[in-house]
Amino acid sequence: MARPAVDAERLNVPGRQRRSALPRVRFERDTFGKFAEGFARFMGTAKFLAGMTIVIILWVLWNTSSLVPQRLHFDEFPFIFLTLALSLQASYAAPLILLAQNRQEARDRVGLDADRAQAAQSRADTDFLAREIASVRISVGELATRDYLRSELRNELRAILAELESNDDRP
Repeated sequence: MARPAVDAERLNVPGRQRRSALPRVRFERDTFGKFAEGFARFMGTAKFLAGMTIVIILWVLWNTSSLVPQRLHFDEFPFIFLTLALSLQASYAAPLILLAQNRQEARDRVGLDADRAQAAQSRADTDFLAREIASVRISVGELATRDYLRSELRNELRAILAELESNDDRP
């Protein structure tokens, strides 16, 4: 009896492979998050607000105007369908906006952590440089100054001249 061909990807998974009539769609981990951020950014624009205002005004005018035949009015005065559409939009917009805010908060947190690490490194560098400058100042304090060297050289020169004069006085 021949064994059926085994998919190489499934060697570590027990059980039978379930086949689906629908194609399997795979997204990156951040695909939905990126969509939510784009949606939240768009909903926060003046263009969206102006467009939404125009749509609502046209909706109300279409359904209340006597210029449009009564049979073409699809949402009479309490505007139940308009209310439903706006509620549906709000029910989807709120979680998407919250998701976008959470992603932004996570990015801000990562940025803050990086800033803290950079500040700590800068502080350590500053402390190191301060110690180095202090050691250089101490070392410079121990070095001979120009005036000290001149006075020592003058003293030595006087001693040499005195010795030469004493040698010249001897017969």
